[in-house]
Amino acid sequence: MFIASRKEVAELAGVSEATVSRVLNNVGPLKEETKERVLAAALKLGYTPSSLAQSFARRRSGHLGVVMPYLPNARLFSTYYFSEILNGIGSKAREEGYDLLMLFRNAEERVDYNELFKIRKIDACIVLGAKEDPGEIASLRRLKEEGHPFCLINQHFEGETFHEVDADHVEGSWQAVRHLLDQGFTRIAFLNGPASYSNSRDRLTGYLSALEESNLPLDESLLFEGNFSRKSGAIAAKKMLPLLNEIDAIVAANDRMAIGLQQGLQELGIPRDRIPAMVGYDDSDAAELTTPALSSVRVPFYELGEIAVSKVLELHGNSRSEISPPSQIIQIKLPTELVIRASSKSKKSEEE
Repeated sequence: MFIASRKEVAELAGVSEATVSRVLNNVGPLKEETKERVLAAALKLGYTPSSLAQSFARRRSGHLGVVMPYLPNARLFSTYYFSEILNGIGSKAREEGYDLLMLFRNAEERVDYNELFKIRKIDACIVLGAKEDPGEIASLRRLKEEGHPFCLINQHFEGETFHEVDADHVEGSWQAVRHLLDQGFTRIAFLNGPASYSNSRDRLTGYLSALEESNLPLDESLLFEGNFSRKSGAIAAKKMLPLLNEIDAIVAANDRMAIGLQQGLQELGIPRDRIPAMVGYDDSDAAELTTPALSSVRVPFYELGEIAVSKVLELHGNSRSEISPPSQIIQIKLPTELVIRASSKSKKSEEE
């Protein structure tokens, strides 16, 4: 079987081997006439450059780094949040011809994202699970200063401008509380996630905004915190129990905590019909499987993953060109949607 070489393509087109490489890898300015001669010669000889050679020519490894938090006691890939985002990332990366390199970081260790580019040879990086931490923020600043293409998903930092793709959690939380207020509930408890995550702070802002619009004062005794796990929802149930007669409704910052809260209250002897109206967040698959089915704020996690890949690869392409990378910061915020089910309906509306 005859396999043409780059040298033979160059000879047939009457150009250098370097020119053949530039044409086939679309690198640098070239005359149209030269491009056409090289492409015609390659087609005639059936020449196909190796993917390895293409990667070197384009200065790309073909690897997209995805940074995840390392949580020993959590099954991250089984959680709706991570699985949906990773599905979106994986689908778009495959479409773009990239392989994923999963990189786990220990929350207790110093973070140095620059090392990932130097040691792991990744082309671009997507960061999941970033949180408010001076060391982490400093490392992200260095990434930005050195021009490495990276993007945060579902996290932003006050006073910092990083590339990020997020959902509108202020609006999502506001929708949930507004839905409960519209039914006449006024004593609404809020089970939030850790304040070190911007989406927790955004949800609290939405909660407070909805109360303020209805001229309702904040009662801090109705504020609870979990860590997004089902277990933390069950723990919150024990803390809410003494106040349960004073609580009309509950908003939880994710479905896992909401489900843990439902189950925890039942285990404490509270009948289902006495559990306050409840809204979760994420609209995971499990939301429809609870009894009663859980109302929840739908977040487009899959789309967040897809968009993050598209944008970070755009940054990679621009940073490798002869033109300076764009100074404009990519900050995308996708809308959320409240999905109403039985768990958040008042007894009066059910009777009607």
